[in-house]
Order: sequence, then C-alpha cells, then structure tokens
Amino acid sequence: MNKYNLNYLAVVILLLSFGSCQKGLEKPRTEIEERLFNLEQSGWKSRSISHFFSDIEYNATLVPIQYYILKNEGSQDLNSVDSIYQEYKNERVIEVKFQQEKEDDLLKDLYTNRSYEDAVKYMAFTIQKDFKAVTQSGDTVACAGVTFERNFKVAPFKRLLLNFGGIPENETIQLIYDDQLFGNGLMKFNFKERPIKL
Repeated sequence: MNKYNLNYLAVVILLLSFGSCQKGLEKPRTEIEERLFNLEQSGWKSRSISHFFSDIEYNATLVPIQYYILKNEGSQDLNSVDSIYQEYKNERVIEVKFQQEKEDDLLKDLYTNRSYEDAVKYMAFTIQKDFKAVTQSGDTVACAGVTFERNFKVAPFKRLLLNFGGIPENETIQLIYDDQLFGNGLMKFNFKERPIKL
C-alpha cells in the first residue's frame, strides 16, 4: 500500500467515527416538545366513541386543541404554539360524524322527516342546541359553536366540529347529544376513560 492510500483510509475511518459519534448527540427535548410528542404518540384522535342507532353510526372524537393549533401555525415555532395553547387550553373541540350504514345520504327526508334543504339548514344553524358537555365536577356546558363540514355528497358521511369553552384543562367530559334531527333520542359519549392502546 502506498502512502496516499493509507492517508485516504485514515481520513475515511476518522470521518466514519466522527459521524457515528454525532448520531448519539441529540439535544434534549423541551417541555413543549415532550407534551406534543406524547400527544402524537397516543394518537391525535384516539379518544373516539361510536354508537349505532337504527342504521346510523354516531361517532364522536375528542381532538386535542393542540392538533388544530399545530395544523394552523405549523411546528416551526413551538413557543408560539404553546402560548396560543395557554390562551385556549379551556376550549374543547369534538368532531362528530354521522354515517348511514349503507352510505346513503343522511339528509334525505327518509331519515330526517324534513326537506333536504331544511335538514342542511338544521345541521348548519340549529343543531348546536342539541349538544351539551358535562364535566367531571358536574357542570353542564352548552355548545359554544358548530361548524358543519359540507362535502356536497362526495363523502358518505356528515361531519360537525363542536366547540365548548370554559372547561378546565384537566377536566374530563361527557358529550350529551339529544338527536332531534334523526329522532334517535338522547346519546352519551363518555370521554372520561382513557383509551387503552393495544
């Protein structure tokens, strides 16, 4: 072996050992990063409950407010995300999805006993009064707002985003829905149990 090959081999070995040492040096996570990492690992939408009445599935999912903040703000400035979270930490967002068993359009008069237009108006404006949240301390909180996600018959389901305010950060809740649209009565979605991830 000549002198140049030995020098080349020494440089390659030095670079490889330097590179392998660098992999073990990770900067420690901040508290904000750790909380968001734990939420992501448990599944952003892991707290989901379904009920079946007649041939309709009612699904409610408690989505952490951080999910929507990150979706809107991005993850580049986590201090900004955390300050927004601190401002809205007493807010709850619940995604409610309605789906007919055979994926038929649920807003037809067959299911609602209303015209299609009236059913759409009910979903968009009136359904808010049908939802309440009960906290573990027994307080009843009215729904503060509803967003009806229109999909114009592209998807086989109807989706609402419910907003509840004034619920302390660590307080567990139960969603109560008095189904006036499809006539299936009172339903309770208990978010008090922590889901078990298998």
